[in-house]
Formats: sequence, structure tokens, C-alpha cells
Amino acid sequence: MKKIVLLGYMGCGKSTIAQNLSKTANIPFLDLDKCIEKRADLSINEIFEKHGEIYFRKLEHEMFLELLQSDEEIIIGLGGGTPCYANNHELLKRDDVVSVYLKASIDTLYNRLIHNKSKRPLIANMDEEEMREFIAKHLFDRSFYYNQAQHKLPVDGKSVEETVQEILELLA
Repeated sequence: MKKIVLLGYMGCGKSTIAQNLSKTANIPFLDLDKCIEKRADLSINEIFEKHGEIYFRKLEHEMFLELLQSDEEIIIGLGGGTPCYANNHELLKRDDVVSVYLKASIDTLYNRLIHNKSKRPLIANMDEEEMREFIAKHLFDRSFYYNQAQHKLPVDGKSVEETVQEILELLA
């Protein structure tokens, strides 16, 4: 069964788009971070605090592989950093995977993240200038991995419905 994998930087709309795609296409959606939290019985923040990033990245890779090996057709929403570690970007090229990079500009990401940055530990304590710089640097560092996706879908200025429709067209 095909797995639909959505990836991109935090704030690009992975969860929102995946939830809407799930309803429209009637395919279950699993958020990788939520699966990890359930397995570890800890929040992502707690995993980082108690065990560190290396432990988290190992869990993340194992859970991603497990979801890809499932017999079900599912939509998987990756964490923003997932493709950048443990050769996860190679898994985006599998024959049984349709991977879609939801590509958003620095301005779009900044404008989306500035309103709920308190919920995002990486940027919670940054001022506006630091945050814009942080997003730009991260996007630059991660672009190689994000661009390994089979499809790149710009999301700037598009509604959730328009983006979902474009993904459905890719799947047709």
C-alpha cells in the first residue's frame, strides 16, 4: 500500500493539510511526533530534556520505518527535522511512498509562526529578528533533505483546500 508522506518546515501546514487530505481522501493520517509521544509516553520536549536529541532521532527513525512498513494506506506527517537525520531522506524515494514537500517561503513561515510561537519550543523565546534569521538558516540547512521529496508543492498564498486539491491531483 502507498504511503503519502508530507514534509516541510514547521508552520508550512503539514498537520492541517494532512488532516484535511485525510478527510477528503478517506485515508488515515498519522502525525509522526504524536506516534513517538504515544510510544515513549512522554512529550517531544520531555524526550529531548530527559534523553537528548540523539535518543529522540533514533526513536523518530524507528517509528518512521514502522509506519512505512504498515500494510495500511496512510498519510504520514513528518516532524520538520525528520528528513535531515538517520538517512530518512532516502526513505522518501521508496516505490511505495508518495512524498510531498510543502514548500513555504521565509515570509510565509514567519507570518504563520509569529502568532503561535509560544507553542514552538525552538522559537518561543526569540524576538522577531532572531526568529526570521533562525527560519532562514534552518531552511537553508534543510533544503537539500526537503528537496529529496518526489514532489515539491509551493504553499505560499494558497488555501488549505487548494493545497489538498493539488495533492489529490498528484495522487490521481
